[in-house]
Amino acid sequence: MPDPASPRRAGVLAAALVLALVLVACGKEGDGNKSASGGASAASGAGGPPPVEVGVVVAAMRNVGLVNELPGRVEASRVAQVRARVPGIVLRRVFTEGSDVRAGQPLFRIDPQSLDAAAASAQATLSRAQANLAQATAQADRYKPLLEANAISKQDYVNAVAAQKTAEADVAAGRATLKTAQINLGYATVTAPISGRIGRAQVTEGALVGQGDATLLATIQQIHPVFVNFTQSTTEVLNLRRAFETGRFRRTGGPDGGTVKVVLEDGSLYAQTGKLLFTDLTVDPTSGQVTLRAEVPNPNGLLLPGMYVRVRIEQAETPNGILLPQQAVQRGSGGDTVMVVTTDGNIVTKPVKVGTGKGGDWVILGGLTPGEMVMVDGFQKVRGKAAVRPVLVQPGGAASAGASAPR
Repeated sequence: MPDPASPRRAGVLAAALVLALVLVACGKEGDGNKSASGGASAASGAGGPPPVEVGVVVAAMRNVGLVNELPGRVEASRVAQVRARVPGIVLRRVFTEGSDVRAGQPLFRIDPQSLDAAAASAQATLSRAQANLAQATAQADRYKPLLEANAISKQDYVNAVAAQKTAEADVAAGRATLKTAQINLGYATVTAPISGRIGRAQVTEGALVGQGDATLLATIQQIHPVFVNFTQSTTEVLNLRRAFETGRFRRTGGPDGGTVKVVLEDGSLYAQTGKLLFTDLTVDPTSGQVTLRAEVPNPNGLLLPGMYVRVRIEQAETPNGILLPQQAVQRGSGGDTVMVVTTDGNIVTKPVKVGTGKGGDWVILGGLTPGEMVMVDGFQKVRGKAAVRPVLVQPGGAASAGASAPR
């Protein structure tokens, strides 16, 4: 006969078995979670994101020319005013306004009739004086042997010789008067005193000129080459002289300075290179500026008198200059600074002394040591004091592929 307690015992055993299986499953799940958590902690403890790449250039000392950019004005190298030197009526103009003319080229014709008549009168006066001289000379020659023979008084001979000398003086005066008349007759044709470009005519046909004053007829300007007059502050001049005396700077291009480049009003660079002629010795008391003059070739006539330009002049060079791209220098009221990347990837801000600009670079005169890596690109990537990885930047601005900066 079956035991009535057996089914109850079997149910208890089955419940205990299910409970054990559940506990085992929970233990395995707990171990899995614990393992995953430990793996994440290990990954987190391995380190943060990799350092970001920034572009750098290596500071290197070299001979650098110091270029100043100064305001200036173009001036013709020679200017001649064409004026009427004799009175008369202008018959015609024989040149084209605004054209190039040669020295000696006819420009205006003035009515020569009165001048021709004056020359004819001077010629007649000279002929009469020459006739008188011939007569006085012949008489003096006749009196000389008569004086030796005591046939005439000594006073008569002296009078004859004096008359001869007077006639000779009259001839000389007549020749001078004739020459003056002929010169004035030549002035009836007004010619160009110099070669250059002539402007507009100041008179027209039929105008009376030269009556009481030398009437201005036109102006000729020689514009090849041209002069460029520009100014520099006395502070800059004094600083340059002190730098020359201490040996910090060296002169370039001679005692007054070096080559000159002209920047046009539209910002373009003029193709021809000029040379500095002189530096004025006088300072303008109203502006404290010193005037300098350069000579610039102008074969195509692109530079016109009165044109405003800017002059780039290299007056000195430094043997200890460092060139940095302009984007590498942060300029502000507190001074100029650059960001230097150290060998361990940290960034240090250093103050520097900035000189003049040279192309797209700044000339650094102090504050950097040769070999330092100066940051020029990737500023927006830097976050706080996070380490960076320096990458050399080529002169064109592109980073070298896979090329890290030396450490």
